Amino acid sequence: MHDDDLPLPSPFADAAPNLSELELRETAYEILVGACRSSVAKPLTFVSHSDSNRGDRRNPSPSLYRSLTSTARSKVKKKLGLRTTSSGNRRAGTTGELIRVQMRVSEVTDTRVRRALLRVAAGQLGRRIESMVLPLELIQQLKCSDFPSEEEYEAWLRRNLKVLEAGLLLHPSLPLDKADTCALRLQHIIHEGLEKPMDIGKDSESMHALRSVVLSLAWRALEGPVPETCHWADGFPLNLRIYQTLLEACFDNHDETCVIEEVDEVLELIKTTWVMLGMNDVLHNVCFSWVLFQRYVATGQVENDLLFASSNLLAEVEKEAKAMKDPFYSQSLKSTLNLMLSWAEERLIAYHDAFHNGNIESMQSVVSLAVSSAKILAEDISIECNRMRKEADVSFTRVENYITSSLHAVFVQKLEKLDCRNSKHVPKQQDKVFPSLSILARDISELAFNEKAIFSPILKRWHPLAAGVAVATLHVCYGHELKQYVKSVTELTPDAVEMLMAADKLEKDLVQIAVEDSVDSEDGGKSIIREMCPYEAEAVIINLVKSWIKTRVDTLEECVDRNLQEEVWNPRANKECFAPSALEILGIIDDAVGAFFQLPIPMHAVLLPELVSALDKSLQQYILKAKSGCGNRNTFIPIMPALTRCSAGSKFHGVFRRKEKSQVTQRRIFHRGTTNVDNSFELPQFCVRINTMQRIGMGLRVLEKRTISRLGNSKSTQENGTEKGLNFKLSKAASVEGIHQLSEAMAYKVVFQDLRHVLWDGLYVGEVSSTRIEPFLEELNQCLKNILSTVHDRIITHVIIEVMKASFDGFLLVLLAGGPARAFSLEDHVIIEEDLKFLTDLFWSNGDGLASNLIEKHSTTVKEVLPLFSMDTEELIKLFSELILEMYDSSAKSHLPLPTTSGQWSPKEPNTLLRVLCHRNDDTASKFLKKNYNLPKKFNHQ
Repeated sequence: MHDDDLPLPSPFADAAPNLSELELRETAYEILVGACRSSVAKPLTFVSHSDSNRGDRRNPSPSLYRSLTSTARSKVKKKLGLRTTSSGNRRAGTTGELIRVQMRVSEVTDTRVRRALLRVAAGQLGRRIESMVLPLELIQQLKCSDFPSEEEYEAWLRRNLKVLEAGLLLHPSLPLDKADTCALRLQHIIHEGLEKPMDIGKDSESMHALRSVVLSLAWRALEGPVPETCHWADGFPLNLRIYQTLLEACFDNHDETCVIEEVDEVLELIKTTWVMLGMNDVLHNVCFSWVLFQRYVATGQVENDLLFASSNLLAEVEKEAKAMKDPFYSQSLKSTLNLMLSWAEERLIAYHDAFHNGNIESMQSVVSLAVSSAKILAEDISIECNRMRKEADVSFTRVENYITSSLHAVFVQKLEKLDCRNSKHVPKQQDKVFPSLSILARDISELAFNEKAIFSPILKRWHPLAAGVAVATLHVCYGHELKQYVKSVTELTPDAVEMLMAADKLEKDLVQIAVEDSVDSEDGGKSIIREMCPYEAEAVIINLVKSWIKTRVDTLEECVDRNLQEEVWNPRANKECFAPSALEILGIIDDAVGAFFQLPIPMHAVLLPELVSALDKSLQQYILKAKSGCGNRNTFIPIMPALTRCSAGSKFHGVFRRKEKSQVTQRRIFHRGTTNVDNSFELPQFCVRINTMQRIGMGLRVLEKRTISRLGNSKSTQENGTEKGLNFKLSKAASVEGIHQLSEAMAYKVVFQDLRHVLWDGLYVGEVSSTRIEPFLEELNQCLKNILSTVHDRIITHVIIEVMKASFDGFLLVLLAGGPARAFSLEDHVIIEEDLKFLTDLFWSNGDGLASNLIEKHSTTVKEVLPLFSMDTEELIKLFSELILEMYDSSAKSHLPLPTTSGQWSPKEPNTLLRVLCHRNDDTASKFLKKNYNLPKKFNHQ
C-alpha cells in the first residue's frame, strides 16, 4: 500500500543543497526582478513602495507595474483545465506587487533589490541583465549599511556566494576541467567567504579577485566567439530548481490547492527569466507539470484539476521532448519523470485500491501522467522510424500491466478473504472449498462487470481491449484455483455441481464481456478469447452425469440378465398374468429417471435424452431376450412332402391305415427334428410373455408422461424438440413387435405342433368323411378358452386373429400339401366347405368372437382356393396348362414345366392347381401327372 502522507522528494533536490527554501526564494526573486527590468527598453528607475502606493509610477515597467484590472478568464487555466476561482479582494494593485506577495518577499527586501539594480544599471548603461552575473553585481553594489543589521548583511552575502558556487562550480552550464585554476580559486574564495565576511569594496583586492574568477568562468564557451550571454544560473538542475521556486508563486497563499486567477500575467513575468536560466517551452512545461503534480500530492490529492493540468502539460512535453538533446537536460528530465512515473504506477498497479467512485475522475489523469512519462523515458531519438510504434507499444504494454497487476491483486484479496486456499491441503475440508469457490466465482463476475463499467472506459483510451485484458486476467486467476479441485470431483454432490456451474457462468460472463469489448477490433477479440483456456466446467458435469448414467444402466443390465434367468413366466404369478421381472425392470427405470431429476444440475433437458436412450436400449434387450427362442411361423409349419399322384379309384382301407401309421410316425419324428423351440415356450408361458410385452408398453407410456412432467417441473432450460428425445422408441417398437411375433409363434405352435395329432396327422387322412375337422375344433376351442382367460383384454383380439390365421393356413396346408395319406374326390368338396364353415363359426362364436369382417378378411385365401376342389378334373387341367403356358411362354408348348412352390396359395397360381390335381382321386388327374411329370403313385392297399 502507498502512503499518501509522505512528501515527494524533489527531482532538483541536489541542485542547491546548501541553500534553504528562503534563500532560494530570495535568489529567484532577485533574478525575476532583474530580468523584468532588463526586458524594458527604457532605463531602470527606482520606485519606492510608498510612491507606488500613491500611484506615482515614473517610467513603470510594462510587466512589473501592469495594473491588475482584467476580468477575462485565464487562458492558461482554460488550456490546462484548471478551475476558475472567485478573485475576491485583490491582494495587490500590480503584477509585480502580486508576485512579491506570492513569493513572500518583504517590502524591505524588494526595495533593496530594486535599489541595487538601479545602481547596477547606472554603472553599466546599455548592458542587459543576461550579460551580467547578478549575484556578483549585487555583492558589489550593496553594503552593510543597506541592511537592517550586520548579521543580515553577512547572511545575504553568504547566500550569494553559495549561489555563485552552485551556478559556476556545482552545476555549471558547461562542464569544468578538474584542473581549471579559476574554478579552484573561486572555490577557495567562497570557502573563505563562508568562514568569515569578505572585504567588499570597489577597489578591494578580494573583490577584484572574486570578480576576475567569476567572470572568467561565466563567459566560458566551448568554441567560437565569446557568447552574448554569461552562464551562471542556467546549469541543470539549478536552473530548474530556481524556476520551480518562481512557478510556486502561481499558487494562492491563502488556498494552496488553487492557482491564482492572475496566472497568465505572473507566468508572463516569470518567462522573462528564461534567457538567464536557459529555459524554453519544453523545460517550462516539465517544470510546471512537476510543480502542479507536487502540489496535488502535497495537498492530499483533493484537487483533481491540478493533476489534470499536470498530465496535460506532460502530454505537451511528450510531443517536443525528442528535440531536446542536451545530456544535462535529459538527466534532469529523467529524474523528474521517474518520480512522477513511480508515484503514478504505485497507484495504477493496484488501481482498485487507489480509485473508487469518489475519485475515479482523477484516474484518467494518473494514467495519462504515467503513460506520457513512460513514453518520454522510452524515447529513442536515434530510431525515428520506429518512434510511433514504440510509443504505441509503451502505452499498450504499461496499461496492460496495470490491468493484470491490479486485478491479480484484487483476486488474491478475495481469495484470502474466503480462506479457501488454506483448505486445499486438507482433503476433508473439500466440502468447504467448493462453496467458497462458488462464492468466489460470483464475486469475480461482479468484479468483471464493475471493471467494464468503471475502469475499462478510462483505460480503453490507451488499450483498445482493456476490458478484454481484464476478463482474461480474471479468467486465468480463477482457472488456476478451479483446476486444483476439478480433478477431485468424482460425484455429483450439490456443492460440487454448484461450484462447476458457478465457474461455467463466470466463464460465459467473462467471454461475453471480452466479445463485446472487441467488436471494433481487427480480429473481433479472437486473440483475447484464445488466451482464455476453457474451464470446461459444463463438460465435467456432463461427464459425471454420463458416468452416473452408465452406473445406473449397468445395474439395470445386470438386473435384466438375472431376472430373465430366474423368470419362469408363470401365469399365476399375479392377477394380470405378466412376468414380475418386467415390473421390477420398469421400476428400476422409473427410479433411475426420478433420481436423475434429483441430480443438482441445470442441464436435465440436455442430458435426459441420453439417459432415456441408454435405459431404452437396456429395456429393449430385456424384450428381445424375453421372446428369444419363441420361433416364428416357419418354425412350426411342417416340411411339405414330395408330390405324388392318386391311383384311379383307390380307397384307403384299414390295412392301408395301419401301414400309413408308420409313415405318420416318420413324419412326426421328422417334424420334431426340424423344430428348435425352447421347452419353456408352452401355451401358458406364451400368454405370459405376450402380456408382459403389453405391460411394458403400458408402463412406458406412463413413464414418458411422468418424465415430461418431471422435466416441466425442473429448473432446467428446455429447448424446442426436447420431448422428442424422451421417447422409449426402441422398447416400444420391440414390445409391439414382440406381441406380434409371440402371438404368431404361439398360434402356429398351437395349430401345427400342439394340435398336430388332430390336424396334420388326423384331418382327412384316409377316408374324408370319417376324418373330418370336429376333433381339431374341439381341442382348438379349449386352447382358445385358455388364451381368453390369460391374455390381456387389450391384445386378445390380435392374438385370436393370429390363431385364426394359423388355423386357415393349417387347413389349406392339409388340403394342398397333406401328402400321400390324403386324397379327395370331386364329391368331397361339400365336406371340405362345410368343415371350413365350422372353423369360421368357431371364431365368430355366434357374434361373441371375432368380428365377421375380420374373419372374412383373413379367410379370403382359403375361400378362393376351395372352389378348385369342386372343379371338374378336365377343366382343372386346362386351367393349369393355360397358367403354365402364360408363365413360361412358348417354351412350355412341348413340355409343361414343373412349377415351383411359392407358398402363396391362389387359384391363379400354377403350383396351387398342381397340388389340387395331385390330391384328386381320379384316373384323369393321375394320367396327366404321370404323363407330364412322372409323379409316383400314393401308397395304397396293394
